Amino acid sequence: MQIRKKGLALGVVAGALALSTACVAPESGTTATGSSSTAAPAGAAAGHKRIAFFGFARANSFAAATWSGIEEYAKANDAEAEFFDPNFDAQTQVQQIQDAVTSKRFDVFVVQANDGAAVVPAVKQALAAGITVVAEFTPVGTRYDTPDPQVPGMITLLDVPVDNGRKLGELGVAACESKKLDPCEVAYLEGFKSLPLDNARTEAAVKALSAGAGVKLVAQVEGGYTKESGRKAMQDVLQSQPGVDVVIGSSQAIAGAEAVVKGKDVQLIGNGGSHQAVQAVTAGRWFATYYIPEKTAGAKAAELGLAKARGQNVSATNSETALAPNDGKGTKEGLAGIQGEYDE
Repeated sequence: MQIRKKGLALGVVAGALALSTACVAPESGTTATGSSSTAAPAGAAAGHKRIAFFGFARANSFAAATWSGIEEYAKANDAEAEFFDPNFDAQTQVQQIQDAVTSKRFDVFVVQANDGAAVVPAVKQALAAGITVVAEFTPVGTRYDTPDPQVPGMITLLDVPVDNGRKLGELGVAACESKKLDPCEVAYLEGFKSLPLDNARTEAAVKALSAGAGVKLVAQVEGGYTKESGRKAMQDVLQSQPGVDVVIGSSQAIAGAEAVVKGKDVQLIGNGGSHQAVQAVTAGRWFATYYIPEKTAGAKAAELGLAKARGQNVSATNSETALAPNDGKGTKEGLAGIQGEYDE
């Protein structure tokens, strides 16, 4: 997912997202995992509502896709929305949330946290003020292995980092099986080694790879979230492991790695659902990419938030993979008919 490092303590992506694909309508109050539901206070007003979206950055195409879904859903459902742009700065985002609480102008917050731990006090302040809060994509809190709310009273619609990593590893095993090699040498280009979220994802991916018969992890290096960082990482890998068979990384890093391995029989697996990543898979250049429809996720976050703000029962725990085909595992077959919902 296209989320760059700029003072944020999260890492992505780019990145997971555990319900059935029939994402439950807010009115039902249940989920496929049997999580509890949450309701707005009795007598909560129906009618026109205002949504504040605290996204990664307005210039980021991933956050722009989220915003597009939120804005379209709001306009179609007697609501209006406003994008607060912290430009990837975690503390700016915290201040924006606090200021929005003080303004008393909003009924719903959708928070795409640049730093899940840093926003916790501001989210608690919003909930205490009676504002409905939806954590979208990244966890609000310090746990990366659960879709459940880590702040009581909030709603989640998350890409769980540990689930994301596990599925990347499982895709790696599937790629190895397709090559029928023993051993099958795999390189994992992790995001940023300094970020706890990336570390949790990497650990899960490595664990899943280790469970594959004949799979051998021969390189684990920082690949980052740009074409340039991926290109450099791939060059470093090939210097020490010229026979690598499968490479896994963010979709941006894999786009950079692709040019380096051109002409070699290497299976590529990305982590992101952009138009470019989907096209690479459906064209047969990549084996797979981890896919989530982010514009659809933005609309779902708005749906959940507005439903609760209008007094309806909604599921407190939601996973974005419920919105994706094949539980987010974007193989060529799984992405048939899919275009992607944002550009890199």
